[in-house]
Amino acid sequence: MLRGLWRIHSLLSKHACHQATREIRQLITLAIETSCDDTSVAVLETAHGDDISENQKAAGLYFHEKVTADNAQFRGVHPIIALESHNKQLAPLIAKALHTLPSPDHGSLSISIRSESGWIEKKKPDFISVTRGPGMLSSLNTGLNTAKGLAIAWQVPLVGVNHMQAHALTPRLVNALESRNNERLSPEFPFLTLLVSGGHTMLVHSKVLTHHTILANTVDVAIGDCIDKMARHILPAGVVEQSGEIMYGRLVEQFAFPNGPLDHGYVASRTRAEDLSPKPSIWGWALTPPLSRTRSGSRSKDMAFSFAGLGSAIERICHRNETAMTLDERRDVAREALRVAFEHLASRVLMALQQLNQADTADTQKIGTLVVSGGVASNRFLRTVLRSFLDIRGFAHIRLVFPPTSLCTDNAAMIAWTGTEMYRAGYESDLSCGALRKWSIDPIAEDGGILGVDGGKMK
Repeated sequence: MLRGLWRIHSLLSKHACHQATREIRQLITLAIETSCDDTSVAVLETAHGDDISENQKAAGLYFHEKVTADNAQFRGVHPIIALESHNKQLAPLIAKALHTLPSPDHGSLSISIRSESGWIEKKKPDFISVTRGPGMLSSLNTGLNTAKGLAIAWQVPLVGVNHMQAHALTPRLVNALESRNNERLSPEFPFLTLLVSGGHTMLVHSKVLTHHTILANTVDVAIGDCIDKMARHILPAGVVEQSGEIMYGRLVEQFAFPNGPLDHGYVASRTRAEDLSPKPSIWGWALTPPLSRTRSGSRSKDMAFSFAGLGSAIERICHRNETAMTLDERRDVAREALRVAFEHLASRVLMALQQLNQADTADTQKIGTLVVSGGVASNRFLRTVLRSFLDIRGFAHIRLVFPPTSLCTDNAAMIAWTGTEMYRAGYESDLSCGALRKWSIDPIAEDGGILGVDGGKMK
């Protein structure tokens, strides 16, 4: 019954109705993000309504810090190391964040915190935002249980946030941090969202706050995971070890393009046939674009992503020529691998835009923005490829939006913002809600999407 109620309230008309109940004051939330190996805490204040000064920013961050677990020796995320890091870092970050809360104003509720000079009063957060899923259960539970404790202690509501929804809404946070209260948030719904990270690769039609239709998903591995594994084969010996990093996307980008965008020299092809044709290198190898050829026939028109084959091809090239491979050849392999991977992403974006245009509905005609979020969104070559594809293939009017690099990866600021949007729309979470290893953002998914899981309630 509750699940059905949530779905009814996700309709745009109901959504607008509930938004109106919480639009007339400033709100402060303390947010926690612990979905993987990053421990992050943020304090966000938002202003909305006619009683707020015209010159006031729509949002402001009092605090935002992140600590990443040291997984270097495992060359990847180790769940136990991540959990130990959360247990060690989360409480000190929250204690630090509390000191940044504003002083209480007339009529506002307060909490007492201990300082070096004694007890001081700080404005009490209006609610707690926390990542509920998807992610690693042990990591999620650390943050969720801490958030529940704060909500009980302060007697404030809890808002469990979908991690992927937060990535999609990050550009709205950035806009709010820069815009005045009386300006409309951008991007406005609907828009397209390309979520690209180490664990996800999906193209999403973001229609309203709680309705995000998945247009394409990976059938095997995520692009971020593929790039990390390719980097281990491509990069010269010692580069990975000396970096101390466990995510190698930034390293391989720097290796491929030492001078940044000046080295890109990229222009997209004009036809799909050119996209699907392997481009032989001067070294005698060529990379076949994903899904261009399969045993059962061409899958070039499938609305899906696939990166496992590309990763295997890079491994074969590097191992076959390992002893004789020069630095120049390794750099060419890196550039070609990134080109093929990013063109694969771009091809599905174009297919989605073409299909939505053909549908010719009111929503699709409004789409003018492609949001690119997630860890891989920080790659500047990806930005070059997408912009060139859109310009050359007839979609120059589409605006590309990339969050700042610091907000592309997992962070509590995006959880705070998404929690705030959900809270203003009337959504809260029960204290009985549990962490979710899997949690879709698509309402037609088996779990019902953002509003389909148990543990939510309307206010």
